Amino acid sequence: MITRERWAVALAGLLLIGLLPTACSNPSDRGSSAPGTGADLAVQPQDKRVLRISAIPDQNPEKLNRLYGLVADELSEQLQVPVKFIPVTDYTAAVTSFRTGDLDLVWFGGLTGVQAWLQKPGARALAQRDIDRSFHSVFIANPRSGLKPISGVNGLRELKGKRFTFGSESSTSGRLMPQFYLNEAGVQLNDFAGGAPGFSGSHDALIALVKSGTYDAGVVNEEVWTSTLKAGKVTTQQVIPIWRTPGYANYTWVVQPNLDQEYGKGFTIKLEQAFVGLKASNPRQAQILDLFGAERFVPASNDQYKAIESVGRQIGKIR
Repeated sequence: MITRERWAVALAGLLLIGLLPTACSNPSDRGSSAPGTGADLAVQPQDKRVLRISAIPDQNPEKLNRLYGLVADELSEQLQVPVKFIPVTDYTAAVTSFRTGDLDLVWFGGLTGVQAWLQKPGARALAQRDIDRSFHSVFIANPRSGLKPISGVNGLRELKGKRFTFGSESSTSGRLMPQFYLNEAGVQLNDFAGGAPGFSGSHDALIALVKSGTYDAGVVNEEVWTSTLKAGKVTTQQVIPIWRTPGYANYTWVVQPNLDQEYGKGFTIKLEQAFVGLKASNPRQAQILDLFGAERFVPASNDQYKAIESVGRQIGKIR
């Protein structure tokens, strides 16, 4: 018969054996280092906080979730940090969340990008698509409006008295630059039918509104216009392109100034290279480029957007 004393000794031995793997394991296996070695300050990839990315909601949520889900997966794999796409409700929310530090990296239009880095000293433009170095807007019209293609900016005077809509109030391609050219033509916002323009909220919604005849005309991001035609969602018999603007700098990724301190020296450069290095020969990267409507990404700088800032101040969108 096993005495109580022997049973207690045996039980204590079993407990000790059970504790040995934990007591003797390498500290690095537990995601931390032994104190006093200096290595305890190193952050393991799995311990780094989530890199939060977002984008202005300029198209339908389904496409945005698909695109930026792919971007999050690609960045996470390349940079070895957790990455999450966080949708925002509107353009203003994107700028505000960047200013407060709730977002680390945001795909902005030219105007919202400038607004973002003016409100967050040290933030900068990181990378843009090849098409963003000289981007265009397209004025479009419903055939029943009687509007015809025009040859120059002064032809925009034909829009006076028409039901006209912009995209978002803070859109570079759907409001800022189009309003600049309307002003150049002598067309004021109160010249439209009803004494004011409409605001559709997004480019694809704008095309649908002009197609339906809700508005006689509007102005849209050229890349969205081209992709909508390509997808067969609209034809040039249903909606007429009447004028293409001159080129201007537009969309860009804007990055917070403190990421090197949080993720390690050189992290921001690696982030830029992750975009610039996207290739059509890689299946996932090819999907990303296709959804962005681009062949490649190139480095960007704040200086490219000086004209956008100037126009933004002229029309009161930047103070």
